Amino acid sequence: MPSENSHPNPEKANLRSTAMNRVITRFVDFFYWKPFRFIPIETFRYAVLGGLNLLLGMVLYWFCYNYVVQGFVASDLPPKEERVVDFGFVAVSAPIMAFLITFVITFFTGFWLARYVTFKKSTVHGGKQLFRYAQIVAINVLVNYFGLKLLVEVCNFYPSPSYAVIQVVTVVVSYLGQRYYTFRTHRQS
Repeated sequence: MPSENSHPNPEKANLRSTAMNRVITRFVDFFYWKPFRFIPIETFRYAVLGGLNLLLGMVLYWFCYNYVVQGFVASDLPPKEERVVDFGFVAVSAPIMAFLITFVITFFTGFWLARYVTFKKSTVHGGKQLFRYAQIVAINVLVNYFGLKLLVEVCNFYPSPSYAVIQVVTVVVSYLGQRYYTFRTHRQS
């Protein structure tokens, strides 16, 4: 007898998710033309979907920095004045606050795409995948945090281009970590 909280038909509960997985996979695979055939399909999917998630992150970062976070700070400050979001117990600079908002959204979209579309043949259990994914992402958070601090606050570069530059490093770290640690498909010798 199923419990009160469980869905009476688990197959129907996962039907939408499974259909969405297939649609996304077919869409990405449609672009897997002959010039790309030297790249393993898993790597190709990771590159395309990771690129789309990265693009989503950049657009969200720009939007959050320019429209969401700016609403929390005094608008009468001169353009070069340091903008800070003050929560009372901690003050966060505007570039870091925009990153944190973006991070929450792209963490879950990235995990879902990696687990259900890119690395669906992984032999690692789902809960372990999420924990390992979080570990790799934590490394990338540190790279983002210290990279933004360095480029924006020390070198005085603009936040959005700085964020884009930092993403090049995090993409490489992320791919290697997700492929060979989080979503591995067999035991590494």
